[in-house]
Order: sequence, then C-alpha cells, then structure tokens
Amino acid sequence: MMTINPDHWQPAASIDNLRQRAAIVAKIRTFFADRDVMEVDMPLMSQCAVSDPFIDTIETRYADYVGAESYPLYLQTSPEYAMKRLLAAGSGAIYQLGKAFRNGESGSRRHNPEFTMLEWYRPDFNDQMLMDEVEALVCPILGFEAVERQSYAQIFQQYLGFDPHSVSLNQLVAETRQHIDIDLNDDDRDTWLNLLMSHVIEPKMTERNAVFVYDYPASQAALAQVRVDAEGRPVAARFELFVKGIELANGYHELTDAEEQKRRLLSDQKVRSQLGLPQRPLEMRLVSALRAGIPDCAGVALGVDRLIMLALGVASIQEVIAFPVERA
Repeated sequence: MMTINPDHWQPAASIDNLRQRAAIVAKIRTFFADRDVMEVDMPLMSQCAVSDPFIDTIETRYADYVGAESYPLYLQTSPEYAMKRLLAAGSGAIYQLGKAFRNGESGSRRHNPEFTMLEWYRPDFNDQMLMDEVEALVCPILGFEAVERQSYAQIFQQYLGFDPHSVSLNQLVAETRQHIDIDLNDDDRDTWLNLLMSHVIEPKMTERNAVFVYDYPASQAALAQVRVDAEGRPVAARFELFVKGIELANGYHELTDAEEQKRRLLSDQKVRSQLGLPQRPLEMRLVSALRAGIPDCAGVALGVDRLIMLALGVASIQEVIAFPVERA
C-alpha cells in the first residue's frame, strides 16, 4: 500500500509549467479543429481489456447498486478499440485527447500509470501520410523544422551493422549478449530485436532531435496491416516517433480484416496463457465492427505528457503533471 504523505498536498509541477501545458493542449485542439477532425470522448472503463501480453490493464469492480454483486471493468490502456467501433459507425476523422491507464507504468521519468494520450484516426490515409500530419503537429510545439525518417532495417544497419529481417536467431542472441548482461532463453526473434531496440539503439538516438522509424518486421504488426517493402520483404505498415531517444508516438495503417483481427486477438490470449497472465475478455465487438465495414485509415497514439516534457525541456513527466501517482 502506498504511503500518503501529508506534505504532498502541493502539485509536483510548477504553476508555470501547468500554464505552458494548457497552452500546448489548446494548440493541439486548434490543430484538429483547423483540419475538421472531430473530438470524441470514449469510455475510460470497458467490459473488455487490451489483448497485448506486454501491457497490463488496471481492473476495477462495478455494482449496479450498493450491496449488489460486482463485476470487473477495465480502465482503458488506449481508446483504440472504441474509436474503431465509432469509425465503423461512420464517424469520419476523429481524435481523442484524454486519460489512459496502464498498470506498472511508474517509477521512471517517462511513466505514470495515469497519463494523457492523444489518439487520432484519418480515413483514406496510410502510415506515410499520417507521418506527415504528426510532423506538422509536433514540430511547431518542439521547435523542430522537420522529422528524419529511417526504416527499421536502416536504423539497425546504422547502429548495429546487420539486417534485422534476415539475421539468424543465433546471431541475434549473440549480438544482444554482447551489449546486455542478460540470462534469458527465448526462441522468439522479436524478444531479442526489442531488447536491442530499447537497450542499445534508443539510447544512441538521444543526440538526434526527432526520427520516424517505419516498416517494422511483419511479426510486430500488432494492429497494423502487413505490406511488401521495396526489397520484397513483408513488413508492418507502422511507425514510431522517437524524440531525443524517447518514444513519443506509435502509428499504424490500420488493419481492416476482421478475421485477421480475430486471429491476432486469440493469438495474444494464447501468449498471455503461456506467460501465466490473466485471461481477460477480448474485444470481439471490434471484430464485429470490422465485419460491418471500417474505412481504410491510419491511426496514431501520442503521449502528451512526454510531448510537453520534451517541449519544456524538463527531466521527467512528473514536472508537467499536477498530481502524479505519488501525490494522487
């Protein structure tokens, strides 16, 4: 149980930082109003949880009346599932600027279990077009002229000197152990690629302002489409934006195939079972929405607290949040 410190009545962020935060949030809303993108307000609690085995949902309980039997609801890690249901219902371009929740997301300068997420979806956009729009939003806020672009293969070649799409599992393991002291046995290539990305490449990107990394391995598609790149390799139609080595945004050319979506949800649930993680209700209403017909679109989620932290040049997101979890 967390200790309540009576001296923590004051906000963690300065009032000046909170004023600057308010100004940035106002700029974000103006950006979308100017582009006729509708603001929406999705529920923070759902009967279903995220399927991703590596994101932990915070569970709460709800009862219809005092004394009634309660049942679980899940604080949403992202408004993605609900927003896609809205897209299938004919909403057109939409965005949400609001709270999201992830268990275990504290204890570092980049994380808080309750955080502000900006997520938006653009019908008739692909991931490359959406990168243009992300760039148009963040560059004026961060004071950058442009964002560099490198494929996943190019960035591995630059920093580690090998092609991540063709390197053998044995080579990946050996390369990882050269850089990281780790006692791990895993035959999933993505485990080792993710370790190299987070522990080796991202720290080396701290000297660069802003970089889009795109065309991830197809095995890392998550909820993105898979396409063939210029080299004839299947790749995920997704991108991530890194600023000073910090992941700021994650975008997809969205999957619209209902049966493939169902397969991925069930695959995630199987992995959760293998890892001994809770088996929570899957969002099959998303599958139904895709069957009904969702427009071809691209979507992106952006961490607003991190964006403001980077814009203000402060050391942690706690300096731009009034009451982080330690003071909540």
